[in-house]
Amino acid sequence: MTTAGTAPGRAGATVRRARPEEAAAIAGLAAATFPLACPPSSTPADHAAFVAAHLTAAHFADHLTDPTRDVLVADEDGELVGYTLLVAGEPSAPEVAAVVPLRPTTELSKCYVVAGRHGGGVARDLMAASLDVARARGAVGVWLGVNGENVRAQAFYRRSGFDVVGTRTFQVGEQRHHDLVLHRPL
Repeated sequence: MTTAGTAPGRAGATVRRARPEEAAAIAGLAAATFPLACPPSSTPADHAAFVAAHLTAAHFADHLTDPTRDVLVADEDGELVGYTLLVAGEPSAPEVAAVVPLRPTTELSKCYVVAGRHGGGVARDLMAASLDVARARGAVGVWLGVNGENVRAQAFYRRSGFDVVGTRTFQVGEQRHHDLVLHRPL
């Protein structure tokens, strides 16, 4: 993010820190975008279970007040069209901690853009701002998990400088998914 705290996107979106009063709007955005990252074998019931367990307005309200988390949004004329969630600190899963090579680290836990804005630069601008936030926290590396079948997201992350360093499992509803763990130095 720039020193003013925003980064203009090519598509007219501005990337900025989310505000506490936006928790419900971000939860709605999360519910709409999460299924886009899931493999075809996942079901709407699995998506709904994950959203109910992890992506509610109450969860985002907590994220917005947690000193170890940063929520950024892409705002296009008052409409939220994408968001990221960063988590500073040591990975909690041993399988991830074992493969993330640099410390201190930050997890890029969420990086989602509405379908109608894919390919327009919004994700790129969210990523750039997120990496800036991680650097400002003192991280020397950033890691993330991406579904092993989500080829489009994997290509975006590779273009953003991430490399595969391992794998993890990720529960979505009743299904256990196999994710790749990606990492990039800052």
